[in-house]
Amino acid sequence: MSKLNLTEDPYLLSKGLVICRSIHPPHTFGIFYGENPLQFSFPLVLLEISTIITITHIIRYLLKPLRQPRVISEILGGIIVGPSVLSRSKQFRNFIFPDTADYTLKNIGLIGFMYFLFISGVKTDLTQIKKVGKKQWCIAIIGVSIPMLCSLFIGIGLRKSMEKELAKASSMLGVSSEFAITAFPVIYSIIRELNLLSSEIGRMALSTAIISDVIGIQFIVVFEAAKQGEHKSMAVLWFLIYSLVIGVSIFGGVRQIMIWIIRATPEGKSVEQIYVVFILLGVMVAGFLCDLGGIAVANGPLWLGLAIPDGPPLGATLVEKTETIVMDILMPFSFAYVGMFTDISSMYGHWSHLQPIFFMALTAYIVKIVAVLFTSYFFNMPFRDCLALSLVLSLRGELELLIFIHWMDLKMITRPYFTMLVLMTIGVTAIVSPMISIVYDPTRPYMINTRRNIQHTASNTELHIIACIHDEENVPGIINLFKVSNPTAHSPFVVHALHLMELVGRAAPVFIDHQEAENTNQNPIHNALKLFGGENIKIHSYTSYSPKRSMYQDICKLALEKKASLIILPFYKDQSSTQVLARQGVQLVNSSVLNHAPCSVGILVARGASPSHNVGHVSMRQSSSSIHHFALLFMGGSDAREALSYADRMAANPDVSLTAIRFLSYNGEGDNEMEKKLDDGLVTWFWVKNEGNEKVMYKEVVVKNGEDTIAALHTMKNDQFFDLWIVGRNQGINPVLLQGLTDWSGENELGVIGDFLVSMNSNTTASVLVVQQQILRGQEMTSVGFLEKIANCRL
Repeated sequence: MSKLNLTEDPYLLSKGLVICRSIHPPHTFGIFYGENPLQFSFPLVLLEISTIITITHIIRYLLKPLRQPRVISEILGGIIVGPSVLSRSKQFRNFIFPDTADYTLKNIGLIGFMYFLFISGVKTDLTQIKKVGKKQWCIAIIGVSIPMLCSLFIGIGLRKSMEKELAKASSMLGVSSEFAITAFPVIYSIIRELNLLSSEIGRMALSTAIISDVIGIQFIVVFEAAKQGEHKSMAVLWFLIYSLVIGVSIFGGVRQIMIWIIRATPEGKSVEQIYVVFILLGVMVAGFLCDLGGIAVANGPLWLGLAIPDGPPLGATLVEKTETIVMDILMPFSFAYVGMFTDISSMYGHWSHLQPIFFMALTAYIVKIVAVLFTSYFFNMPFRDCLALSLVLSLRGELELLIFIHWMDLKMITRPYFTMLVLMTIGVTAIVSPMISIVYDPTRPYMINTRRNIQHTASNTELHIIACIHDEENVPGIINLFKVSNPTAHSPFVVHALHLMELVGRAAPVFIDHQEAENTNQNPIHNALKLFGGENIKIHSYTSYSPKRSMYQDICKLALEKKASLIILPFYKDQSSTQVLARQGVQLVNSSVLNHAPCSVGILVARGASPSHNVGHVSMRQSSSSIHHFALLFMGGSDAREALSYADRMAANPDVSLTAIRFLSYNGEGDNEMEKKLDDGLVTWFWVKNEGNEKVMYKEVVVKNGEDTIAALHTMKNDQFFDLWIVGRNQGINPVLLQGLTDWSGENELGVIGDFLVSMNSNTTASVLVVQQQILRGQEMTSVGFLEKIANCRL
């Protein structure tokens, strides 16, 4: 039996202005009973969410070539299902989004916004404000105050054209402040998509946005209090007292509980499930308490998130368990809710009333870009960086949409205003996002023309090396490599060991210099490196927390600052189920470093040291007096010359026996004349230098194709065991030596020969070092361009 819904305003009922609709049970018996499933609430919700998500993903796919962020496709998806496009059809509206579905859509959408802000708060570290410099403070304050004042002045000038509610002082203050403030959750989401989190501009934008958010929270409280005071003057006082109580309870009491949970969680373990459940339930409670006192409902979840310490174990666990379902399930409802209120046709004939808000918003957006641009330029930042920062800080997104909804609830604006503001939000972000990619390239600082490689580093100077470490398994192999690389008092190694950690549960990347930081003595990786250091090897330890996609930026930046000649990267060959994800992440990092490194790069496949060894006590494969047999494969080209230069340093170690094999093509087929001259010169120098060294052998192998090359490598392996194989990656190799092999290689980061060596020695303890010489940016990939320039100069 159906029931009638008469829970409406009694006044409307008495006037006969209420339409009664039948309410069906949530579940249907099915189409075989002659029932329409879409007349039942639960199947209807399933269809709605499927439709919204499908349309959103299609739009995201179409807009991806235009470099549009995810939020744009999601807003457009909501608009498309709304009355502006599909729901203009009464059949579609009644079929997918009938009037009875508005209640469900709105409430699930608001819950989505609540949990979005909660997650954003969890990722935010408010303690960063203490570390922010004068530059960020000035940019944040000027970037908010000047646009706000300019927008306010425009509003005052056009006040007579405004509707009564908007013309109020409290409304104008709220509107002008919203247009001027930069929202941290919005900035973080977009620059993460643009892969700028670890860049200079990304870090500065995040720290500036945190300050802007703190300022914005104050304006929101003042705005809400002013609105309360419009009806009752005493309501302002009670509102402020209630807000203070809620704030103190969350940041004082709840935060202490969160800290206790972290202390009760054993190191390396996840937070217990019961704590996670209660915290997620607390989001609802926080929203309810705020709504109870007239505070905007989203403030409670945001404050609760800010009270939770970011990062592992608690912050990381909360983000891992909730982010996917919030962003991919709940938020589509939120954008559909926005889309249902967005009706482009409602703007027709209302331009005279829309003008004041339009010009206030436009003024604030333009002035903000200009204000941030000139302020950052005042601090001697490059102009392109200033422009990029001003564009990033002008981005708009989810938080602005939630504020517009709140204005609708307060009767400040109507649907035409809401529609215009949503379209302006889309317009600003859609225009600015691709401009950021055009204006700012985070890899530009790494494009240097100064030679920073082993071949051109004098043998009597310090050799700066960046050693990248993902986990404890990487430490023994890297330490063993440096031990046999022959650091001396005349040519010491300065090793900058960078422990790479994936950023989880926090928004802003973190870079720690352990010489300056405190409480880092408990880290076994840094303890092992500290024990390894000595007179000839100086160790400097660092830890970087950043996303896998932007991890290479920290590596390249450190190499650039320390003027390193070589970056050592670990390589995972194990394809077991426990290593697949780690392998994929490491491959992404390695490929990005190879493409953008400001110096030479070495990829180490270490097998000689057992991963089960305690990293606090690492030794060589055998006693320190044992002889280590190394093989250098010289295939020609700049990478091979770099590998030979590194092997030459090892050859001076009395515990190293080096066999250098040069591969030549039959009758010189396929040789590049310029590259051949450079190869001959370096090989001759190496042979003359080591002619009297009995532990250095030099051989030449002539091959006709890749098959001969592989046969020669198999013969070498069968004749003698080598602890380490050293080979150049791929630059400048004669293609005849690899003929027939290029399609066989599966690991592009190792090159064809490097990949084969790893596979050939998979059942042995032999390690492989693949070397890529620094690529001089702006020049050709090989030395040919360099020699041709010299020849042209002589002419």
